[in-house]
Amino acid sequence: MWFKNLLIYRLTQDLPFDAEALETALATKLARPCASQELTTYGFVAPFGKGEDAPLVHVSGDFLLIAARKEERILPGSVVRDAVKEKVEEIEATQMRKVYKKERDQIKDEIILAFLPRAFIRRSSTFAAIAPKQGLILVNSASPKRAEDLLSTLREVIGSLPVRPLTVKMAPTAVMTDWVKTQKAADDFFVLDECELRDTHEDGGIVRCKRQDLTSDEIQLHLSTGKVVTQLSLAWQDKLSFMLDDKMTVKRLKFEDLLQDQAEQDGGDEALGQQDASFTLMMLTFGDFLPALVEALGGEEIPQGI
Repeated sequence: MWFKNLLIYRLTQDLPFDAEALETALATKLARPCASQELTTYGFVAPFGKGEDAPLVHVSGDFLLIAARKEERILPGSVVRDAVKEKVEEIEATQMRKVYKKERDQIKDEIILAFLPRAFIRRSSTFAAIAPKQGLILVNSASPKRAEDLLSTLREVIGSLPVRPLTVKMAPTAVMTDWVKTQKAADDFFVLDECELRDTHEDGGIVRCKRQDLTSDEIQLHLSTGKVVTQLSLAWQDKLSFMLDDKMTVKRLKFEDLLQDQAEQDGGDEALGQQDASFTLMMLTFGDFLPALVEALGGEEIPQGI
């Protein structure tokens, strides 16, 4: 259970996250298969284990882990368009009349309903860790839409979830640009070999670098012409590496072998033990990493009125 991406949300009020009460709340909206005429369903699943007895809330020390699953029927747009076109052409040829937008939309709806039972099923899961003492919810996703789907559904079942994206005092773009320009990052952070540079003008260019020496004259030249760093690969201590973007999204998170080996040793031989150990070690690591990241970006910004 190692998160690969990270969206960080701040709880703006103290909430008593009782594991038993949360379990009961999540059970009111369980994930389920799409019915024959449903495009999508969304609900909670057990983060670890399978079967009816698997808990919907995994508790490890002060941390809680939950998961939600989206199931959707996939209808390729080209298939629907071709079927609509064929039906419209048939009507126009046999009835000698023009098919206008309102009728065309109705034909499209009928075709979608007819095709739905035969559509492909796609399932995707999103995990979130709740750290009540730190006042944080961490979502394992780089997509704000997927994170909001989980958070809004959680809000629906527990009644209230005062939460907002964590914000910092200094723009990540300004900080990352300075780190590359001065060739020195904050304490315990190390610039790696990948970045994205953007021109600040509306129609400006974009330069993406991989396996590149970011201290080179070429990179410095781009910065001197006004480009800024909007994504940057970084390492923190000897524990993890990641890509940070201008919206403070942590992507491609990778925990180093040292931590993974420790989790394997702590977890024993069973899969559930391994998952619990990795989740616990990950959250303890985040307990040091996230404050360091926020401090490197100027500290947390508390919006007025909160």
